[in-house]
Amino acid sequence: MRTQTRQQGGRRRRAVSAATAVAIGVMTLGALAPPAASAARPDAVQQSLNALVRDDGMPAALASVQDRDGRTRTYTAGLGDLATGSKVPRDGQVRIGSNTKTFVAVVVLQLVGEGKIGLDATVDTYLPGLVRGEGTDGRHITVRQLLQHTSGLPNYSNHLGDDVRYYAPRELLDTALRHPADFAPGTSWKYSNTNYVLAGLIVQKVTGRPLAEEIDRRIMKRIGLRHTYFPAPGDASIREPHPHGYYRESPDGPLRDITEIDPSWGWAAGQMVSTNSDLNRFFSALLAGHLLPPAQLAQMRSTVPAEATFGPGARYGLGLVSRPLPCGGLSWGHGGSFPGYETRGGATDDGRATNIAVTMQLTDEAGRRNLERAVDTALCH
Repeated sequence: MRTQTRQQGGRRRRAVSAATAVAIGVMTLGALAPPAASAARPDAVQQSLNALVRDDGMPAALASVQDRDGRTRTYTAGLGDLATGSKVPRDGQVRIGSNTKTFVAVVVLQLVGEGKIGLDATVDTYLPGLVRGEGTDGRHITVRQLLQHTSGLPNYSNHLGDDVRYYAPRELLDTALRHPADFAPGTSWKYSNTNYVLAGLIVQKVTGRPLAEEIDRRIMKRIGLRHTYFPAPGDASIREPHPHGYYRESPDGPLRDITEIDPSWGWAAGQMVSTNSDLNRFFSALLAGHLLPPAQLAQMRSTVPAEATFGPGARYGLGLVSRPLPCGGLSWGHGGSFPGYETRGGATDDGRATNIAVTMQLTDEAGRRNLERAVDTALCH
């Protein structure tokens, strides 16, 4: 996959080998309106999804929108499988990419609240001697800097080749450490998936349990996320009904089905699978204080500028992004990008929440802006 300036999630620099995907050919547009829609004009959210399919060439778009009273509406547009022409599964599972980071950050901050991790302790406190490289030293990088992308660690996903296979977390870290640091810790901000691989390794060291188990125990079971999971090693499938994900090597190239792929290269930075409704539940529960004590939630919401990656007015906390809404106030979320899927969304302090997924990784600025505008439309509608 390719790394863009506006990088919302773990993404590969180069094209995934064509041997791992099947060419679909010309995309057929259709199924733009939801089954329940009447002859009346579709609402603003449905129109936004229709435009993502019709104008931006997304094979499918799906959304879940929660209002202030907790009522939820789901939407679909496009086709769930271009080969068969099947409908988009309503609230289907998708690969959520870097939304995974927020889950990992919550677990780390829970452990901070339990006194097991110090936000301003160094990486070497928990992983002595592991992080050494050109301009990189774990004795001078703090846990907070990992979660906020102020560590200066080089981004391993910029340096992965075409090989689609299982990657162990230490292999991802070693890939990063073969390259010089981007800056001295704490002196700047730059998005790097390597930060969250290290955060995941710290969770495992401190708890003595796999990261996936800790996320499941501390988050999914706690707030009832029934359609969210961290794929097991070697699991390239998506368990529940889902739209197929697609990849295009060039603007005029064929769409290739890339739904089944080993996601281990994303690990703590982007491996998880979820649904739009589960993501709404997660971010709403987080903002409502159901996952973190007040002190740790306040730290999570303490932000630095992140416009270069997340757009005008965006700021990055500890695994949490704030964006100004056109109707006033802020939305809090993250977003994710993974081969075959792109997700954007956010939740507000007054109970609104929206997540929208499309079934192709976005590589152009216009597509990203249109997806973000669709989220804003849903949150402000």
